Amino acid sequence: MIDLSKKKLFLFDLDGVLLAGKEDPVRLGGAKVIPKIREKGKKLFVLTNDSTDSVETIHKRLGFLKIPVEKHEILSCARLTAEYIAKKYPGGTYFLVGEEGLAEELDMQGLSRTEGGEADVVVVGLDRKLTYDKLDKAAELARNGSEIVSCHAAHVYAFRGRTALAVGPIFKAIEYGSERRGVAIGKPSKLMFRLALEKAGCRARDAVMVGDQEDTDVVGAKKMGIDAVLVTTGVYDGKSKTMAKAVFKTVDDMAPLV
Repeated sequence: MIDLSKKKLFLFDLDGVLLAGKEDPVRLGGAKVIPKIREKGKKLFVLTNDSTDSVETIHKRLGFLKIPVEKHEILSCARLTAEYIAKKYPGGTYFLVGEEGLAEELDMQGLSRTEGGEADVVVVGLDRKLTYDKLDKAAELARNGSEIVSCHAAHVYAFRGRTALAVGPIFKAIEYGSERRGVAIGKPSKLMFRLALEKAGCRARDAVMVGDQEDTDVVGAKKMGIDAVLVTTGVYDGKSKTMAKAVFKTVDDMAPLV
């Protein structure tokens, strides 16, 4: 059993751990464990592969559900993807396979959206109105030299009480159709975890990742030498084999152990 009392940094996944849903969100936990973390003088970040919402929208949703997370504590793949592209292509252009929350983050970084022709980058996020035409244009742009940058490469996520396709299958379709390799920013990539450790000034061994998916939360944390625990309020069913150090029914069940 992991000793959570020795951990100085707590990294929380969002969907399936703290809340479920977007249009009609439901709180899954956080109201007990987060105040306990603060009481103990420890740090926390929310590491989310939510590619459809801006950080502003995520923060408002957490506030609506009375989950006490500060805006600067939210590290979203949409924000990190936008920052990555802006650093590599200052003032550049992008073709979007994704939704407006991602476009908002990209535009905030001074990037310009194009509907085809040419683009520095094909940006890939979850797109619940995905069309063949959009996929075809993305692959064509990539074949012609546009870099492919995906918010993440996870294959599923928790959606309305079931497991739904995530960004990974869309990303892989564009890679396959263009015969080009892209880069993925969010979990299980090391980038998001490394940034959280740097911001907290914390060593990997002093941090713990709290998630609901083996292939993103646990595998990603393990790549960085971070211990991980799982909750059963999202994708993980509590029965499958896991490399997690512990399994909790809900995130707030961790509170007495912090």
